[in-house]
Amino acid sequence: MIPQDTPPPVHIIGASGRSGLALVQSLLADGIPVVPVVRNAARWRASGVAIAPRLADLADPAALGAALADAGRIVNTAHARHAALVLAAAPPAARVVLLGSTRKFSRFPDAHGEGVRRGEAALFAAGRPGVILHSTMIYGAAGEQNVQRLAALMRRTPLLPLPGGGRNLVQPIYQADVTRAIRAALEIGWTGPEALVIAGPEPITYAAFARAIAAAAGLPRPRILPVPAWLLLLLARASRRLPALLHRGLPQVDPAEIRRLLEDKAFDIAPMRARLGVQPISLADGLARTFAAANTGS
Repeated sequence: MIPQDTPPPVHIIGASGRSGLALVQSLLADGIPVVPVVRNAARWRASGVAIAPRLADLADPAALGAALADAGRIVNTAHARHAALVLAAAPPAARVVLLGSTRKFSRFPDAHGEGVRRGEAALFAAGRPGVILHSTMIYGAAGEQNVQRLAALMRRTPLLPLPGGGRNLVQPIYQADVTRAIRAALEIGWTGPEALVIAGPEPITYAAFARAIAAAAGLPRPRILPVPAWLLLLLARASRRLPALLHRGLPQVDPAEIRRLLEDKAFDIAPMRARLGVQPISLADGLARTFAAANTGS
């Protein structure tokens, strides 16, 4: 029998992903029970968390409904495009938190951003209490590649080619702050559907972001090489056709990533602070923790 003072479990869809697993570990550390909802049992076993998951493919409404049948609190860390299916399967009284992305604001349309927009629209169309949290670039989770790929490139070469010299803005958020935001959202009695941006404390240029990564990783300060975006796009497309030996050890860059470097990603986090009570840590602190964890293998 569950003690009266035990908090209700949190059903976490996508629990084996980076943000999902970080949330699982945070809740368990505080004695809060979780119900992992995953598609791939083998991937979940590889996480090392000794809790039996519930298996459900988000494309299978019956399986998802069965996995969420007893849910009182649900977090969807899978792609927001699945929001309509999650909302349809969730019990009417369940508190729902969806993880979205600030890609919804991009002026360069792609499937990812369009899926996020559809997810937010589904929440508002359903009219049920809950929130979708649109995060900026997330760094610091085990296995993330936003920071580590850039560090890998700077280990190979002191020159960092960036469109426009990397003058456009980014506002990355540390994974632990994403987890804090989700947990805060779970404790709010939402009266209707809402959307909130969650981001780092302040925007910086991409060039400054790269230099901060180099400093945290113990690398020499990179020389930023301004390169026309059209040339980088051409090289990115060409590199995908070259034999792997020609770019072995260098991270692959998708043309869409280069296009996104041409727009500012700067956001007001006053609503995040006011509604969630979360003050994100500084980039310098987050990067120091990121590379300390990487060096210890944790």
